[in-house]
Amino acid sequence: MALILAIESSCDETAASVVRNGREVLSNVISTQIEIHKKFGGVVPEVASRKHLEAINLVIDEALEKAGVSKYELDYIAVTFAPGLVGALLVGVSAAKALSLALGIPLIPVHHIRGHISANFIEHPNLEPPFVCLVASGGHSHIVYVKDYTEFEVLGQTRDDAAGEAFDKVARVLGLGYPGGPKIDSLAKDGNENAISFKKVKFPDGSLDFSFSGIKTAVINHCHNAEQNAEEINKADVAASFQKNVCEVMVDNLLEAAKRKNCSKICLAGGVACNSRLRKELEERKGDYKVYYPSPILCTDNAAMIGCSGYYESLVSNFADLSLNAMPYLEIDFK
Repeated sequence: MALILAIESSCDETAASVVRNGREVLSNVISTQIEIHKKFGGVVPEVASRKHLEAINLVIDEALEKAGVSKYELDYIAVTFAPGLVGALLVGVSAAKALSLALGIPLIPVHHIRGHISANFIEHPNLEPPFVCLVASGGHSHIVYVKDYTEFEVLGQTRDDAAGEAFDKVARVLGLGYPGGPKIDSLAKDGNENAISFKKVKFPDGSLDFSFSGIKTAVINHCHNAEQNAEEINKADVAASFQKNVCEVMVDNLLEAAKRKNCSKICLAGGVACNSRLRKELEERKGDYKVYYPSPILCTDNAAMIGCSGYYESLVSNFADLSLNAMPYLEIDFK
């Protein structure tokens, strides 16, 4: 019986969760900063760090209270240490180290993207590796071969903008506000996804990498050209056509990855995994593949996924001492 307090603070959500044995979530508390960053059109790192400092202890206390657990009953502390905004990460890492030292219990360092993948284990108790997973969010777009609970191979990743980042930037151009993903998804339902033809980016070397900078620029140019010619912009058509392109490319590469690895199971993870067009595209084209994805609350940044990943890291004795530091960049398959 392993009782883990997990902490997540890699971007603009301050989160804490109590997880038992990796897959049983006793509490999952998230304090979001979306309303604060809306006026800036995106996350401001310095503001995010200050808000994490204000919220971290309150969020941890609430997670313990909701779980009905005393901090003295905990077996481990798990924390996101990479990748993310360095100042934001430092708040969570510092809190985790303080608790680990004060309680005399082991500290588990967790990679944020590994956490996103692990959200599927919570949602689907019978899911086991191996499988291929698309992790798509504001900061990441990866196709990962999950060999085992702590063994990963990156098969493809973005060479420029992440998918969620592209959604945010296109939403800004269309005047929809932040965060862009849900707003694009909602508006696209009223549009014609075949109205505008945006070129798909496919690399000639057979790479499963992504590039979303080009379509972002194409949308910007389309809107600017329309404005210069005094033409009305059908925002719903733009949103739908853009979304269709991005989702089709992600599913193209994901299915190809599963084929190459001879995997029968496919997972989605990350904030973009909530996108209705992406899920529809995958469901329509999945064939004989079994498809898994988390519920929306587990797609966005949360600490339950960190507790789940931390549990499996603890089984291979992946612990850290008090020299643990925040790392803004770190590949998922680090050793």
